[in-house]
Amino acid sequence: MGWVTGRGARWRRSRLRTRLAVTTAGVMALIVAALTAGVYVAVLHEFDWQLNLTLRRQMEAWLASPEGSGRTADEPWTSSSSCALRGTTACIQMIPAGTPAGTVGGSGMPVSADAARVAAHRARDTYSDVVVYGAPGRALTVPIAGGAVQIAVQAQTYANSVVRLRVLLAGLGAAGIMMAAAGAWLVARGGLSRVGRLTETAELIAATGDPHRRAELPVAGEPGRDEVARLAGAFDTMLDVLERSLAARRQLVADASHELRTPLTALRTNIDILGYGDRLTPTQRDRAVAALDGQLRSITDLVNDLVELARGKEPPALLEDVRLDELARAAVETARDHWPDVVFTADTAPTVVSGVPARLARLVSTVLDNAAKFSPDGGTVEVRVVPGELTVRDHGPGIAAEDLPHIFDHFYRARSARALPGSGLGLAMARQIAVAHGASLDAANAPGGGTLIRLRIPG
Repeated sequence: MGWVTGRGARWRRSRLRTRLAVTTAGVMALIVAALTAGVYVAVLHEFDWQLNLTLRRQMEAWLASPEGSGRTADEPWTSSSSCALRGTTACIQMIPAGTPAGTVGGSGMPVSADAARVAAHRARDTYSDVVVYGAPGRALTVPIAGGAVQIAVQAQTYANSVVRLRVLLAGLGAAGIMMAAAGAWLVARGGLSRVGRLTETAELIAATGDPHRRAELPVAGEPGRDEVARLAGAFDTMLDVLERSLAARRQLVADASHELRTPLTALRTNIDILGYGDRLTPTQRDRAVAALDGQLRSITDLVNDLVELARGKEPPALLEDVRLDELARAAVETARDHWPDVVFTADTAPTVVSGVPARLARLVSTVLDNAAKFSPDGGTVEVRVVPGELTVRDHGPGIAAEDLPHIFDHFYRARSARALPGSGLGLAMARQIAVAHGASLDAANAPGGGTLIRLRIPG
């Protein structure tokens, strides 16, 4: 049992090419062996039928001849001159009723048990193999009056043909099995060569951690019709995604480090200043504390945005029906407190969507803060909610054409916004929340000036 288990383990550890070749060769060998056996049985049956047909015709011819017509088994008669069983001559003998099995007639042909039963009229015509003077033959025994008549012809030619048939089919079968094995090896080698290259590429990437390599397998025929080529294409696509993900992660870390460096430096400076508290005037101390508070708030907002960006898709268990119109009105009230110099208007219709209320509230608040940040004092931010859509429009300077494709990128800040507070993560985080809810968030320049941000979310 342990030997079988060990062999099975070694088989599972063997190369896929080897297993495929051996399995294919085994199946082909079974098919060749089955076909060879089938051909042997069919041809053997044909040989046997032809020999029996020859006997039957010889018997019919003898019975119709003057020599055999009307003859009875009571009259002993033997064609002793033809009982050497050579060539095409037949050996004929009478078997009287009651002749015991095993009796050897004058022709030298033994009486078999089946022939004795035919002579006793207890059986119909029967064929049997006989040996006459050492020569193999085939005999046909037919009942007649008083017993039976037995005719035999030589079977050496039949036996020789059977031997030649066995040798021929054995040779063809062996050749077929060898060709099947060679074909299986070629099929396995040709069919899995590209899989081997794909495996080597994957192992090299795993060993080096370098996702820049690609499988780039040659495709025979029309692209996309080959399963291995499709696998290689999917593998290369996965590597593209991985490479972009790694690049985005590195960029995110670099940008986050850059954004954190300035407030941390300022924070350290103000902490150092507060270390000389006994030398500071109350006004200087209050200014330093206010600066620390602002810098801590900036770092906190940046960390919160990074956490939001890392959340990804919402778990289905957290989704619930949300009144988007009520959520938008609440966000407008909060924005009015934060931006007293900006006028907010809300035109909402009852709208129910599926989502996480806190995350959708964060999205709407972020968009409102962005609109207010770019609005002039006394400017208006218009909020409108209709079934399936929320729009926010400001009346600020709008978005430059070169900045429009990038405003949802991480840490991207337009040239006109670099002097304003913020980390450049707000709109990126807002779009990620939208995507996590199966929604879309787009921005465009509004007719007549300003920016229009549109959230399309399924009901």
